[in-house]
Amino acid sequence: MRDSLKSKVIEVCTKKIKQKGENVGVSFYAFFSNKNDDPELLMEAATWWIQTHKLNHFEKATKIIKMVELGQ
Repeated sequence: MRDSLKSKVIEVCTKKIKQKGENVGVSFYAFFSNKNDDPELLMEAATWWIQTHKLNHFEKATKIIKMVELGQ
């Protein structure tokens, strides 16, 4: 996962946790606007989420932050 996507994931997850608490769930779609303006980046996130880690549609934001920080 490229560094810019890692930063975005951590930023969005941190914001969601602050807004809704430690148990908030996120989808990889949370890291993008409702426009498909960067299909390569969207596919990179989807591949990491679905194919590489076989995550559920929604996962706890705290789990995602930990995975990204550990370089998984």
